[in-house]
Amino acid sequence: MDDYEKFATALLIVFGALVVGGMMALHITIGSKSGFLFALGAGIVGWFSAFAVLFDKPRIYFWLIILAIFCVAVSIACYVK
Repeated sequence: MDDYEKFATALLIVFGALVVGGMMALHITIGSKSGFLFALGAGIVGWFSAFAVLFDKPRIYFWLIILAIFCVAVSIACYVK
């Protein structure tokens, strides 16, 4: 396993477990459907960004991470609102 594969695996774990697990559970408990969907979207985009690392596409990786950060920010905004 080279460095790219280790980094991609770390991305899968972090976005999959923390974002999807934590934020989705939070929005389920407070009953926020839109926050739940944005958290789900952030996890999915983060998961797909690992493939951009594996296939050595830094520009696609950059935009996927920006999209994931946006989804997390909107999900947090749904919680604060």
